[in-house]
Amino acid sequence: MQNVNQKLFSRLLLVSLVLLSQAFSTSAYAENPQIKLQTDMGDILIELYPEQAPISVDNFVKHANSFHYDGLIFHRVIKGFMIQSGGHTFDLTPRESERAPIINESFNGLSNSRGTIAMARTNDPDSAKAQFFINHGNNKSLNARGSKAGYAVFGAVIKGMDVVDAIAETKVATKGMYQNVPVTAIRILSARLLNPDAWKPLAEPKTLPAFEKPIPIR
Repeated sequence: MQNVNQKLFSRLLLVSLVLLSQAFSTSAYAENPQIKLQTDMGDILIELYPEQAPISVDNFVKHANSFHYDGLIFHRVIKGFMIQSGGHTFDLTPRESERAPIINESFNGLSNSRGTIAMARTNDPDSAKAQFFINHGNNKSLNARGSKAGYAVFGAVIKGMDVVDAIAETKVATKGMYQNVPVTAIRILSARLLNPDAWKPLAEPKTLPAFEKPIPIR
């Protein structure tokens, strides 16, 4: 009887250790928010870095949650450099973001290395809204240097880099005012946050109604 109890205890202990190990690994794996981009060429899983780039991550997740990216194409593809999306439909009609531009976070120590995701912008460092790009190569020239802002990295591809490679290999052409556009449109079918509990949204900046705005000093 004692041997039976010992065997039962050993089995229960083993099961407990396995479950504990799985729980630990799952929680560690899900520590950061993860976005899955479902594209015409396969899925791309992206881990976001809210500690290093809280504003960029918050902005990206909120665009995904509002379905902004669904149906948009990779409108700029340059092999060895990057693939860019977030602003145009299949016929290159712009889809404007309803959100305000965000503060540039390129001084966060993250590098534009292969597989990282960063915010696209104009020459104004604080002009990024919804457009983003995935680095297809190591693009140190896009990093912040000294006091000069770069392009803010806020995450990295953790699965589906083969899909990024396939998109980068696609044939491109000039279409109207746009260069490096894939000849065959490659869409983001959906962009979804896989682990909502890992994301804590930032408070929205308050916009005062017109009658509450301070009177300018003349």
